[in-house]
Amino acid sequence: MAAPVLPLQQVKLPQLPSTKLTPEQLYWRTFKTPLLIPSPSNNPINYITQPSAPSSTTAFPSLTQPPDFFTVTTGARVQIYSIRTRKLLKTITRFDDVARGTDVRPDGRVIAIGDDTGTIQVFDVGSRAILKTWKDHKQPVWVTKFSPSDPTSVLSASDDRTVRLWDLPSENSQRTFVGHTDYVRSGAFLPGSMAGSGMIVSGSYDSTVRLWDSRVEGRAAMTFKMPAPIEQVLPMPSGTTVLASADNQIAVLDIVAGRPLHIIKSHQKTVTALSLASHGDRLISGALDGHMKVFETTGWNVVSGSKYPSPILSLRVITSGVAQEDKHLAVGMQSGLLSIKTRLSGQQKVRERERQKEMQALLEGKLEEHDRKKAKQEKLRGKGWEKRLRGRDFIGEGVDIVIEGQDRRKRKKEQPWEHDLRKARYSAALDQVLTLSDKTAQLTLFTALRHRSALRTALQGRDEVTLEPVLKWVYKHISEPRLVELCVEVAMNVLDIYSGNLGQSVQIDKLVERLHRRVRDEVERAQQAWQTKGMLDMLKVS
Repeated sequence: MAAPVLPLQQVKLPQLPSTKLTPEQLYWRTFKTPLLIPSPSNNPINYITQPSAPSSTTAFPSLTQPPDFFTVTTGARVQIYSIRTRKLLKTITRFDDVARGTDVRPDGRVIAIGDDTGTIQVFDVGSRAILKTWKDHKQPVWVTKFSPSDPTSVLSASDDRTVRLWDLPSENSQRTFVGHTDYVRSGAFLPGSMAGSGMIVSGSYDSTVRLWDSRVEGRAAMTFKMPAPIEQVLPMPSGTTVLASADNQIAVLDIVAGRPLHIIKSHQKTVTALSLASHGDRLISGALDGHMKVFETTGWNVVSGSKYPSPILSLRVITSGVAQEDKHLAVGMQSGLLSIKTRLSGQQKVRERERQKEMQALLEGKLEEHDRKKAKQEKLRGKGWEKRLRGRDFIGEGVDIVIEGQDRRKRKKEQPWEHDLRKARYSAALDQVLTLSDKTAQLTLFTALRHRSALRTALQGRDEVTLEPVLKWVYKHISEPRLVELCVEVAMNVLDIYSGNLGQSVQIDKLVERLHRRVRDEVERAQQAWQTKGMLDMLKVS
């Protein structure tokens, strides 16, 4: 009794690398509906700020919920936007020069603003009336900060190389810190347990980060030397760690130990802006290379990022509500554009929990166990059936094609081209399969012809009418990386068989010329890709 004739095993291409986004990337992609607002005066967006949370409720007993606005400083104006609607509420323009340092008191009632004349003005947010004017600084003021624990205390830093402390009822500065030898363009009060002790941190173009104690006269309590001018300093919520950006690096400085803990090297150009997000669990940085990057604050690894069309000068993750959840991502650019992206609600809270679980598993070295549990849960919910079907495929590393297992319960009816192949009518089988739009059938036939060493036989004895579909198929698929080897083998056989007949058919000559141009273009792209990879490898090494 003759053995039954089984259908050909189906052939398919291996899967491309997964493009599935991580929960972290999905979280930051939920900041959508971008709003682009040009500066009214076409000036760069220097500062973006919102009232910070107080370090204690005793300092601001009337504060029941955070103020619903944030500020944007551009040129000689400060704009106040609503967090809820993203609309411009009011504008403060009473400056003689470019406004720089801007900060709002935690209760949202008072705003302090410095400018390039060295003047600091304190405004009532509601009426925009000037409450106080200080002119002790003689050069531009780049920083004004309200104390998180004292509603009347203000910090300022200036290009005159000094850091000053002010008291709202007083006419002059209460304390001047001298020690920097160049412009001081960043500074802040230390939060947390340090807030009540009057500790201040400042960063200067003299490449130092200095820690000052307002209770002690004289020199700085601690100094960190950095390799480049300091653009930004940002204390962590604990008050024992300070982030400082110098050139394209971000240093993590431990105040308790008095030493750097980590150096983040991710940007290609100067890091100009730092902000915290997710209750201090994420660090957001912006740089002159136009890149915004997100780091987790345990191992300081990059977890997400995006590219903006202009150098970034300022950014802020705007929070809202009593829970202080991330609401907007505001980015100010050199071109004068303000970008505001808003986080969607609803299922994003579920994704946030998933993101936190995945990050925790990564830090604990249990990522594989986390993935197994997640896959098991998907199966229990009836999902992931596609993965279970793919699990029956014979997939090996580096393979060009994959042969699926046979389904013995149900056999498909034999196709005409399969019948011709079984009868060794190879040319007829190839002619028929090329008329189909079924890519799987075409791959299956070509694979069978190669295994039977019958590919050359199927290509021989053709005229221009039957040769044209073969050349068109090669032209169409030779740019597909997974089919390059097969297309090259087919093309080389065609050229070897019919090279003596070129010039006899205008249509065939055109197809060969088009194929030649496509191959040449693909080779050039490959060379450019390798050159780019080499440059990136050199940048990583440096």
